[in-house]
Amino acid sequence: MFGLTNLGSLHTLIGLVALVAGALCFFRDGAISSRTRAGQLFVWTTLITCVSGFGIFQRGGFNVAHALGIATLAVLATAVWAERGAAPGRFSPYIATVAYSLAYFFHWIPGTTETFTRFPLGAPLFSSPEDPNLEKTVGVMFLLFVLGVAVQLWRLHARRQGGAERRLA
Repeated sequence: MFGLTNLGSLHTLIGLVALVAGALCFFRDGAISSRTRAGQLFVWTTLITCVSGFGIFQRGGFNVAHALGIATLAVLATAVWAERGAAPGRFSPYIATVAYSLAYFFHWIPGTTETFTRFPLGAPLFSSPEDPNLEKTVGVMFLLFVLGVAVQLWRLHARRQGGAERRLA
């Protein structure tokens, strides 16, 4: 299917589930958290997507996509670690928020690359993973990631400050 192996197709399908679960978390709850069903679905499907990606070598041997999978696993582990309160005290929620968002952003890089180097059929938007226009697109996605994280951190800080003010009154 679309030049994908069976493993590649399964990997893509699970990755799409992770993206939808992450989007649901952002739109419904304002952030990803493993304390929600959608957040748990995001964490598990991200984990499965990363691990299944290590068996895909369509573009040769170990490559940037595999390294991104390793980075995603590390970021995801950091998010879960911080969310469980293991990170330095009051910074735990902030670290978890940034790490979950970064894991979500990391999903979009191969998703965009693989999709738009294949589609539209016969005239893909990008000629290869090294296409300068793809690099610009990922740059715009990174700016959206930074903006999204800033909004999440601002909301988290405001919520935490509001709670602290109520406790002091």
